[in-house]
Amino acid sequence: LALNPWDVVLCISGTIISCENAVVVVVIFYTPTFRAPMFLLIGSLATADLLAGLGLILHFAFVYFIPSEAVSLLTVGLLVTSFTASVSSLLTITIDRYLSLYNALTYYSERTVTRTYIMLILTWGASICYGLLPVMGWNCLKEPSACSIVRPLTKNHLVILSVSFFTVFAVMLQLYVQICRIVCRHAHQIAVQRHLLASSHYVTTRKGIATLAVILGTFASCWLPFAVYGLLGDYSYPALYTYVTLLPATYNSMLNPVIYAFRNQEIQKVLWAVCCGCFSSTLPFRSRSPSDV
Repeated sequence: LALNPWDVVLCISGTIISCENAVVVVVIFYTPTFRAPMFLLIGSLATADLLAGLGLILHFAFVYFIPSEAVSLLTVGLLVTSFTASVSSLLTITIDRYLSLYNALTYYSERTVTRTYIMLILTWGASICYGLLPVMGWNCLKEPSACSIVRPLTKNHLVILSVSFFTVFAVMLQLYVQICRIVCRHAHQIAVQRHLLASSHYVTTRKGIATLAVILGTFASCWLPFAVYGLLGDYSYPALYTYVTLLPATYNSMLNPVIYAFRNQEIQKVLWAVCCGCFSSTLPFRSRSPSDV
């Protein structure tokens, strides 16, 4: 096959995604203090994005060096599983943030740990099921007219994935609106109790809203183009449209470590300890709310 520059760009993106998220996975896995629910969810997100990056690399390698329909089904299945798990992990993190604010007094309990494991099982169980569908026979290899904009996924399969994304996005939007209201109310109560100036309350509230806007805006701008095109596009459309909408979706996996992991002070301390020995990773960390992550 002639080398497609878009495939090269996707492969490079996959390499960057893999390196970033591998760092997060290793840090969380090898740091005993990172066993709190919020770190488990961040670890789940990083694992999903790591698999997505590896899937992009493997897809490029198999397409150009080991062309095979069976192998293409496996790589596409891996990509569907990993990207679905990534989006679902973002939803679980949002739910965890909301509950940490809504039920602040009971958040640090065994019930929270149990709920976290249940969310992880549901997240990965549903993602694996979505990814196995092409491998189990729901593909368009024998019926090209049923193909979607992403071969060998069928049009119906991609529609289900797109609708699932819109559902996740709607739930996240609603939860972040509720989180914003709780943050504003808490900031106002603290300002009143401590007799702070109105400007302090305004700055705190604006910072919280800005952070939530960045998180949700990044997610929407990365995935909405591909989700919309997945519903409206057709297999007969130029492949360029698929690449143009799919590439921003991969950027979400590239930005997730920056937004959810590298901004965390505890993870920063461990990274500094590994890189230059500035901090000791054995020091006890301050317990932080998931809403700070």
